[in-house]
Amino acid sequence: MKIVTAAEMREIDRVTSEKYGVPSLTLMENAGAAVAEHVRASSDGKVIVLCGKGNNGGDGFVAARLLHEKKTPVQVVLLADPAELKGDAAVMYSKLPIPAIIIRSSEELKSRKAELSADIYVDAILGTGFKPPVTGVYADAIAMMNESEAKVVAVDIPSGADADDMGQQSSLCSRADTIVTFTAPRPAHVFSLITKASTFVAPIGSPPEAIISSLHVNVIHPRDYVDFLAPRPPESNKGNYGHVLVVGGSIGKAGSVAMAGMAVLRSGAGLSTVATAKSALSTVAGFYPELMTEPLPETDTGTIATSAGVQIDELVKSMTVLAVGPGISRDPHTATFVRSLVAHHKIPMVVDADGLNAFEHQNGELNGKGRTLVITPHPGEMARLAKCTTAEVQKDRLGVARKFAREHELIVVLKGNRTLVVQPDGEAWVNTSGNPGMATGGTGDILTGMIAGMLAQEKRSQNPATALRAVCAAVQLHGFAGDELREKVGEQALVATDLLRGLPFAIERAWRIAHNGRVGWDGLKDQVPVTYGRDFFGFGS
Repeated sequence: MKIVTAAEMREIDRVTSEKYGVPSLTLMENAGAAVAEHVRASSDGKVIVLCGKGNNGGDGFVAARLLHEKKTPVQVVLLADPAELKGDAAVMYSKLPIPAIIIRSSEELKSRKAELSADIYVDAILGTGFKPPVTGVYADAIAMMNESEAKVVAVDIPSGADADDMGQQSSLCSRADTIVTFTAPRPAHVFSLITKASTFVAPIGSPPEAIISSLHVNVIHPRDYVDFLAPRPPESNKGNYGHVLVVGGSIGKAGSVAMAGMAVLRSGAGLSTVATAKSALSTVAGFYPELMTEPLPETDTGTIATSAGVQIDELVKSMTVLAVGPGISRDPHTATFVRSLVAHHKIPMVVDADGLNAFEHQNGELNGKGRTLVITPHPGEMARLAKCTTAEVQKDRLGVARKFAREHELIVVLKGNRTLVVQPDGEAWVNTSGNPGMATGGTGDILTGMIAGMLAQEKRSQNPATALRAVCAAVQLHGFAGDELREKVGEQALVATDLLRGLPFAIERAWRIAHNGRVGWDGLKDQVPVTYGRDFFGFGS
């Protein structure tokens, strides 16, 4: 799903009408219908729709009319003189079956505030075309919503927000418990955390051909990888779904490579072998009976020795994907082994954790030209690779990831809130699943195994362009698994191995979204599925 700028969204609407013959009034009718449907499906009580004089207000007029037709108690408040309404907004205002409360000034709003109490406010004051700051009666109406305890549903975007901002909003904007936007998200919907709950994207009539973006940033959607989740043929065998070799572990860090190995299997790969320092092997083998293991020569400190390369060379011959790094340590001898491994083997490869730290001062050796190479750094590891500070990475996550992906011709998975997947040409995908409970040791090892497992099932994973779908699948399902288990154990108690239990439910969720396209998750109601009659796609904060 493409992310578009506010200007691009205006152009999409124009092209939809002028080239594809969908009247602008139809677009507005569909937008208002999506809002009304969301309000009716997710909340009860008295609704007040606060409308500005532009097209955002027009969407609000439609929503109010349709709510009234469904016997929902609803009141319209127009924060302008009706004479100021123009175009489609004026047409939709004329169709209102109920009289609107007209408030033209801050003084009028203050005097009538007592009669504007509601259970739900629909914020249709300002849309994504607005540039801050907001002033006058609009600002006072925003303040009124922000001070209230009512639920707020934002139409398109919270009023006052800058739709093109990828950072924290710096000007006054309304709070939003949920957002219903249209056609495609804007940057602020995805990156600015302008709601504490969920954003829903509803199609309103623009064909895919009309949705053009210069940002080259996309939201990962289950439709991007749904074929990975399809039922398997009856004649399947384990050899059909790939064999992953996970190289890592050391004394005291055996659990990480064991989790990665098991995540390979949970994500659907046929076979998983963990190669680890021989002193750590019994610990790894004791975690999961499904794992095969290979003991490797070790250093005096119980890490993998440089001489293990000969054994790995033989093992790799029968493997589909190689994953390197979980628990492997920063021992200098082991780091040399890692760099040699990455340099000499061309099968699809995932490098994580201390496997990445092995390249801290030699990042020129980390190159994916002509093969599939995926790295999965957290911000600190990204900073060491990019030779900058963690703060600099966090300030420009997309820019740093793009630069490194281009220069090193590999896929970067930059972990964190809104994990980014960036391919060598700079095209990026952002993940909206996951939660703060996943900020605990080992969840990155699970992700490494999942990416390797998904790559093993992708028959074309030797091609970096097609391998990207497998990476996006793993990243989103990893977050979905965390979201599922948060509801069972809470954020504080969540641990990495919980994700292995959550993955079957994550796959089910992704399959459902991809096939009916009508499920969103309301973050205010314990992630309970909410099914709509439209093609909604929802993502959380």
